[in-house]
Amino acid sequence: MKLVQLTNLIRSKNAGPFSLTFDIMFPDDQSYLRVKQSRVLSAALFARLYQCKPETVRFFECDNARAFKFSIPRPTFQGELGDGDLHGGQQFMPLVDIEIP
Repeated sequence: MKLVQLTNLIRSKNAGPFSLTFDIMFPDDQSYLRVKQSRVLSAALFARLYQCKPETVRFFECDNARAFKFSIPRPTFQGELGDGDLHGGQQFMPLVDIEIP
């Protein structure tokens, strides 16, 4: 099953001009726990998907919110020449097709 089928929200946004933050939220405990227990989501996965060093990924499991959150350095600073997503709102797309067993 794809991650997007288990969530009610996958989003990305700026966390200042030098970082992007991502939220993955779930509608119920069952969906959240399925993803959490699969251990598919990790700092290493995000580093690979977003081509950054694993030690630069900040990854959080937020049980009380049924959510995962991670932040990475922006590959291009906000507003810098070549920044194609000024608000960081389109960066979540590689997450939707992650397979969850």
